[in-house]
Amino acid sequence: MTTAPAALSAAQDAAIRLSFSRQGLMQQLGVEIVRLAPGEAELRLPHSERVIQQQGGFHGGAIGALADVAGGYAAMTLAPEGDEVTTVEYKINFLAAFAGGELRARGRVVRAGRRLIVTTAEVMHRADDGTETACAVMQQTIAPVPRRY
Repeated sequence: MTTAPAALSAAQDAAIRLSFSRQGLMQQLGVEIVRLAPGEAELRLPHSERVIQQQGGFHGGAIGALADVAGGYAAMTLAPEGDEVTTVEYKINFLAAFAGGELRARGRVVRAGRRLIVTTAEVMHRADDGTETACAVMQQTIAPVPRRY
């Protein structure tokens, strides 16, 4: 099991941000990195026409993608230097539907092994007045893979 360092190195932070910049789907949806720390990642997704379903709420596919990527980058903070990560599987529970405001996905590593990393992500809806309500929870399994760029 990997022990989390106290802080990310500048090189690790830069590698994660470069990786994120190459995520075409996240760029199209308007997702931003809010915070990175060892074993943790927080992402933000503002409500927009790009992420809604037919009733005007956040689309489940956008919520799932947001949770997946938050958990993945939390895992990458603990992956071996020079590695990226890929999702092996995830399970998500949608708790409530929301429109307006933004979503915040907070990914956290539960256990980091040499071959597999287990993470969880909580997706919260943040209303315009700042109140937060649970939207979805996800658990996933991640595998470190060699970086290909």
